[in-house]
Amino acid sequence: MFFGYVASALASDGTAHAWWTWLLALFAVSFAIGIIAVIAGVGGGVLFVPIVGSFFPFHLDFVRGAGLLFALAGTLAAGPMLLRNRMASLRLAVPLALAGSIASFAGAVVGLSLRTDIVQVALGATVIAIAVLIWRTKDASAAGIVESDALGAMLRLRGKFEDPVEGVAIDWRTRRTLGGFAAFAGIGFLGGVFGLGAGFANVPALNLLMAAPLKLAVGTSGLIISIVNSSAAWVYIHRGALLPALAVPAILGVMLGSRIGARLLARTPTAVVRRLVIAVMLVAGTRALLRGLGVWP
Repeated sequence: MFFGYVASALASDGTAHAWWTWLLALFAVSFAIGIIAVIAGVGGGVLFVPIVGSFFPFHLDFVRGAGLLFALAGTLAAGPMLLRNRMASLRLAVPLALAGSIASFAGAVVGLSLRTDIVQVALGATVIAIAVLIWRTKDASAAGIVESDALGAMLRLRGKFEDPVEGVAIDWRTRRTLGGFAAFAGIGFLGGVFGLGAGFANVPALNLLMAAPLKLAVGTSGLIISIVNSSAAWVYIHRGALLPALAVPAILGVMLGSRIGARLLARTPTAVVRRLVIAVMLVAGTRALLRGLGVWP
């Protein structure tokens, strides 16, 4: 029965006989993605779904279902270490994740019944535009302390972030908090539709829109993904779009890689994190755009 389930996930291209090589390769790729995803704060799904969907002979519905659990497992594995190293803020993550979680559930329902070509084009263009915006815009937290808006002050979305590599301490407070809630609702909806985790937009929303320090935004993004993906994942599980034979090696790989990535984040210079975020977003955005246009199926 196990082999039958694996074969059902494989494309009809004669590769089913080498099922174990694909699972080993899936583990290795998941391990590498886990390291990169934590440092970039993107949630592994945004890389897992395009890469595995393009280069592995698995049906896309199963890949999307596994992608949500993939991102969820990676962020859960890295979460305790990020909190212990003060690279993430639970106070900042919880209210934003609540907005994203509700929208993610709705997005998952829509995603399983929607043609994705046009939306893939829009998604790819949006991700590339955000990457260019990050490249052209300075770190919003670098301008100094900003005053909290009324909603941010009421929710006490503030704190002190100490960067061990740069040797600086930043007293941060959120601004445009209501816009941040709206942004995370939209991010959660897109993440549910595509099974991506949508971490590609979490970091810009936290850093550029709400003025959280970049490294704190990266770490907090992981916590938000772990909450938001839980809602969408249940929809995929309920619809039978989750195959354990794919999910297990992917989850094992990303959990091991994420723990290494969480250790590296605290020791990585902010400039390197910034460049990695931009690079990952450009790759993911270009892939989604080309796929939507049918150039790279």
